[in-house]
Amino acid sequence: MGDQIDGIRAPFLFEGVIRRAVHELKYRNLRALAPQLAGFLDDCLRRYSLPADVLVAVPLHPRRLRERGYNQSARLAGELGKLSGLPVAENALVRTTYAPPQVRSSGEAERQRNVAGAFACPRPGTVAGKRVILIDDVSTSGATLNAAAGALKDAGAASVWGLVLALEA
Repeated sequence: MGDQIDGIRAPFLFEGVIRRAVHELKYRNLRALAPQLAGFLDDCLRRYSLPADVLVAVPLHPRRLRERGYNQSARLAGELGKLSGLPVAENALVRTTYAPPQVRSSGEAERQRNVAGAFACPRPGTVAGKRVILIDDVSTSGATLNAAAGALKDAGAASVWGLVLALEA
């Protein structure tokens, strides 16, 4: 999995209906799905009793954000914040390098290379000493979550757990 992230939890495997729902949210801007999908994340957060003080969404590179127009992970984090009562630390984490979508990368080593040093914490005070829940839509190899967790821990986060909608089977 990686040496920075404390663990990754997900309510689903990335297949069937959930695969379609994630694609609708991610590529077709079907915002209406976000509250319901966040409900599954909230159930998962409670079921596993994940240590949580703050939610942080995995950020998109500014170029990808311009292409897509929104960050689906930020949308999920915002909805989960409403359901869980946890604050969302917006802009606590930024993506500093542009990488191809991980779905197009082949092996785990390549995925890790793509995201190595890809994240930074411009405002460490937002996460210092806090138990962070890192929100993303899908985890394939864990490389993105691990790289993001490294930046958060460098900024002083006490712990970082990944919470995603689906794990690649």
